[in-house]
Amino acid sequence: MSDRTGLREADNGHAADHAYRLIRDQILSGQRSAGEWLREGELAESVGVSRTPVREALRRLTAEGLVRHERNRGVQVQAWSIHDLDEIFGLRSVLEPWGCRLAAVTGTVDLAALDALAHRMDEVAPGGRPTDVDELTELNNQFHRTILEASDNSRLAGVVSSVIQMPLVWRTFSHYSPEALRRSLAHHHELVAALTAADPDWAESVMRSHVRAAWHSIRPGHDM
Repeated sequence: MSDRTGLREADNGHAADHAYRLIRDQILSGQRSAGEWLREGELAESVGVSRTPVREALRRLTAEGLVRHERNRGVQVQAWSIHDLDEIFGLRSVLEPWGCRLAAVTGTVDLAALDALAHRMDEVAPGGRPTDVDELTELNNQFHRTILEASDNSRLAGVVSSVIQMPLVWRTFSHYSPEALRRSLAHHHELVAALTAADPDWAESVMRSHVRAAWHSIRPGHDM
């Protein structure tokens, strides 16, 4: 492979990453709504790249389940039904409490980091009213990921991430009432307490309540 070919492939790779991030962010933020058809030409123009990187970006998004490819029609933003969400939260209700139980006894969970994340979420959502949903969502994802990574199960965090990486669940906090969000934030502090006490029963119970409460908070407002 010549140096010029290598540079061209590297440029295409960077362009594909750029297109992937932008299109993914548009889907997760709701700018691209469920059922919307994604046209390569329009995307290439809006992102500022050629069609080849856009095509690669769409392949990655298809693999993640954020879009679906329909033969002879193109690529469409994935829509999710109540049944889909029931299945997803059903899986979360099993996997995350189990992971939290494991994390309570491994002795590897970063309690200081979890406590800092819990307090930062309080600051971003004073009185249960988030000032920045994107930041709150990312902090929450970090909180849950930190617990799962301490479970000493190398596959668990990846499995849970693949289950919940979808627009509606990603934007869960935009559906919370102030009361529901205050309850969710309080759960985080109780999870820190349970993990600090190294009590697997307590930790598992709180995480199960936390996940189920999240589902009941977003289900009434489900509009996909």
